[in-house]
Amino acid sequence: MKKVLTLVALMALGACSGQQSKPAAEPVNISSLGKGEITAVRAADEMPTYPKKGQAIERGFVHQPPLIPHKADYQISIKKNGCMTCHSPEKAKRMKATEIHSSHILADSKLNYEYFNCTQCHVPQAENKQKLVENNFSNQ
Repeated sequence: MKKVLTLVALMALGACSGQQSKPAAEPVNISSLGKGEITAVRAADEMPTYPKKGQAIERGFVHQPPLIPHKADYQISIKKNGCMTCHSPEKAKRMKATEIHSSHILADSKLNYEYFNCTQCHVPQAENKQKLVENNFSNQ
């Protein structure tokens, strides 16, 4: 089995090594999911600005998950959750951070791993300077 996998990997590597990329000076046309091709290129948006010290934002509706008042680029996996270094019940007060909600904790004071992926519900609060997309949505 190892020999077969090694052979497949070598064949894939050999197939890729002969390809050359286009020079950067040539414009690249990308087919869109709609009609035609995408040819317009614009400058990248400015990076969002995160507040230096967190302050809770008023929630828009009952039971809305609170926004994260800082950049959230911590490692989050089932084995390691970077958010818990500050927001666990044992450390939150000392770190001057918001403690995770009791619904996220099991009876034995451990994290309920149904809620391990914090950024699935909680999103970082940032000031984005890019132009907003027009929206003509109507609920009628």
